[in-house]
Amino acid sequence: MINLPKFKNKELFEQSFIHRSYLNETKKKISSNERLEFLGDSVISFVVSQYLYSKYPNFNEGILTNLRSLLVNTKSLAQAAKDLEFGNFLKLSKGEEESRGRQNQSLLADSFEAFVGALFLDSGIDVVKKFLSDVLLPKAELYVKNKTFKDPKSLLQEKIQSQKQTSPVYKVIGEQGPAHAKVFTVGAYVNNVLMGQGNGKSKQEAEESAAKEALNNIKAKTLEKQTK
Repeated sequence: MINLPKFKNKELFEQSFIHRSYLNETKKKISSNERLEFLGDSVISFVVSQYLYSKYPNFNEGILTNLRSLLVNTKSLAQAAKDLEFGNFLKLSKGEEESRGRQNQSLLADSFEAFVGALFLDSGIDVVKKFLSDVLLPKAELYVKNKTFKDPKSLLQEKIQSQKQTSPVYKVIGEQGPAHAKVFTVGAYVNNVLMGQGNGKSKQEAEESAAKEALNNIKAKTLEKQTK
């Protein structure tokens, strides 16, 4: 396991793991990790963008954007947080605890962003870069090596166009949660037929999830036809 960077300000470290639900169950005057999450999101995006720009000088803007999306999406950040055992540090309400909040992908990704925000405030950008170079940035080489840097929406677009059909259309079919933590459900439609649906903290993330399910459904149908 990777050793976490040492914090000079222990309160910042602790705050990065305080879920807002915990505030209702403590008498301490503390803040949740939401503001740190906001900051960390931007810091991660900056560091990843700078790294990819320097690492891959021959890649165009579209490929760089897709690579960045793979590195900073909820699934990627949640896996990094899981590898670092961030779930053990989270301070949650009893309700979140009972609903397996420590294993919740969204909460883990949020904690990772908040941790990076706190680390930036505590130790500066160079320490953040070192941390991300250990736990996140190496994934880029794996994506490039395996040629998996095209996002699901691009792959679905290519697949549908190869079948001489109209481009996929994405529609929001549901929203859940408070304004600060909405979860969107989006459907991917081809010729008004629902091909797949997915969830995400943003519409973009939900669209990618829906495209991925649509690709899996198309693959399953193709295999079914081949076996008949």
